[in-house]
Amino acid sequence: MSKILVIAPHADDEIIGLGGTLLKHVKQGDEIYVCIVTRGKQPLFSEEFMLRLREETLNCHKQLEVKKTYFLEFPSVMLDEISRYELNGAMLDVFKEVKPQVVYIPHFGDMQKDHALVSEAAMVCVRPKYSYKIESVYAYETLSETEWNIPHVANAFIPQRYVDVTDYMEKKIELLKCYNSQLSDFPNARSCEAVVSLAKYRGVTVGVRSAEAFMVIRELR
Repeated sequence: MSKILVIAPHADDEIIGLGGTLLKHVKQGDEIYVCIVTRGKQPLFSEEFMLRLREETLNCHKQLEVKKTYFLEFPSVMLDEISRYELNGAMLDVFKEVKPQVVYIPHFGDMQKDHALVSEAAMVCVRPKYSYKIESVYAYETLSETEWNIPHVANAFIPQRYVDVTDYMEKKIELLKCYNSQLSDFPNARSCEAVVSLAKYRGVTVGVRSAEAFMVIRELR
C-alpha cells in the first residue's frame, strides 16, 4: 500500500487529469490524498457558487474514497499575489502530514498561471531533504490548460508514462459529472466527451482503448 498525494490547483483538476489512475490506485489498495490549493473569492466568484463547488468536491471525493481532502483556500486566479514562502509553507505542511510515496502535480507549462505556481511550489516540497521519502513524482495534463498555452518547447507536455484506464473510464466520467458546475458542452475542452476523446487518443498511442498520460519528473525504482 502506498500513499498517493495529488496536488490540484483547482477543484476538478484531479479528476480531469488523472481520475482513472486514481481509481486504479484505490483498486490496488493505495490511500488517496488530494490537496486543492485555491478557492474562488469575491467579487470574481460568488460565495453561493463556491459553496456549491465545495459540495461537489466532497461528494466526488467520497465516491473516489479519498482518505483526506486538504483545502488551502488561496485565491483562485490571483495566486500570483501570494508570497512564495506562504504557498510553499502551506503545501509543505500537507506533505509532512501525509508523507506520500507517490505525488502527482500539474504540468508546469499549463496556460493558467495558478497551475505553474502550484507546480513550482510542489517541486519545493518533493526535494529529497525531508523526513518523508517520495519515490515518484509525475505531472498530469489538464484539458483547457495544458493544450491551450503558447506553443513553445518550454510549455510542451511530453509524456513518458501511460496508465491503462480502460476499465475505469465509465467511473471516471461519473466522478467528473459530480463537478456539474464546471462542465460545459462539447466541443468545450471541459466536457465529458473531450475527456473521453483525450483518453482514447492517449490509449491508441500505446495500444490500449483508454489511457492517461504523465510526464515523469522523478521515479525511484
